[in-house]
Amino acid sequence: MHENLYDLSAPKKSTNLSINSDLLRQVKDCHINLSKTLEHRLVEILLDEKRRKWQETNQDAIMTYNRKIEINGVFSDGLRTF
Repeated sequence: MHENLYDLSAPKKSTNLSINSDLLRQVKDCHINLSKTLEHRLVEILLDEKRRKWQETNQDAIMTYNRKIEINGVFSDGLRTF
């Protein structure tokens, strides 16, 4: 997990969720830790959202950089042997 993403030492907080009863039964039958699984998935979703926002914020700079590379190439173009 990404330790800088959130405070790992923060206390746990109880919450109420509504989950499809059949899905919950199957998860319990497989001995899947629901809290741990949810936390892991929420981290993935949060990372995806942060990446999306970063790309959106930096879209102009990324496009400008890509155009520059298309026109001028990259520094190592003359050095590559493959």
